[in-house]
Amino acid sequence: MKTVKAKKRLGQHFLTDLSVARNIADTVDICPNLPILEVGPGMGVLTQFLLEKGRKFKVVEIDEESVTYLCKNLPGLGEENIIPDDFLKMHLDRLFEGGQFMLTGNYPYNISSQIFFKMLDNRDYIPYCSGMIQKEVGERLAAKPGNKAYGILSIFVQLWYDVEYLFTVSENVFSPPPKVKSAVVRMSRNNRTTIDCDEELFRKIVKGTFNQRRKKLRNSIQQIVGKESPLLSDPILDKRPEQLSIEEFIELTLKVEQEVQ
Repeated sequence: MKTVKAKKRLGQHFLTDLSVARNIADTVDICPNLPILEVGPGMGVLTQFLLEKGRKFKVVEIDEESVTYLCKNLPGLGEENIIPDDFLKMHLDRLFEGGQFMLTGNYPYNISSQIFFKMLDNRDYIPYCSGMIQKEVGERLAAKPGNKAYGILSIFVQLWYDVEYLFTVSENVFSPPPKVKSAVVRMSRNNRTTIDCDEELFRKIVKGTFNQRRKKLRNSIQQIVGKESPLLSDPILDKRPEQLSIEEFIELTLKVEQEVQ
């Protein structure tokens, strides 16, 4: 078996530039003592450089053809460290004896956002995450208030992680080449352990307001608190959702909480 055929249904685009692969691998050096989990190793172009780090290391790969390729061509990895599974369905608390680890990979483009929501659900186990994704998703992850890319993903991730947009990658270093450029990002857990409001309500407000992102906040908040609520006269509701910082969304959630109790 010389190569693995890229499968569109799995969002596979195999990186071919070794210098880019090495640069991605070096993003894990921020936490040299943590084990590493690589998602979607494919033919192992990134894996080979991660192995050089000399750390506990596992890969998870849903594609049977890629698993077979890795077993035959990367003996240094060890079959016991290749997990033939769907990352989105895994119990991450069972990896590495229940300890923390760093997540990395050249992530499948069709599920990259889902991967980060999975990370958020397991944030106590994943203090650091890095990897390559679509440039657009990278910009959304790192966007600040007032930026057109700022939205639901930006807020939910930045609530718990500091995000670094590290560098852009050309579409010409993949086989097959994607139709968009890519970005390498790194996320580090911030100091926040809890938020001072109802997290479920916070999520509802963020999603609801950004689903009407061109309208003022008053339009979506009214659907939660009712047309007669005195909260609707609050000046903050004259803003649009992309203008609010995370702290302002928390403050807004607290105000809504008082109205709906």
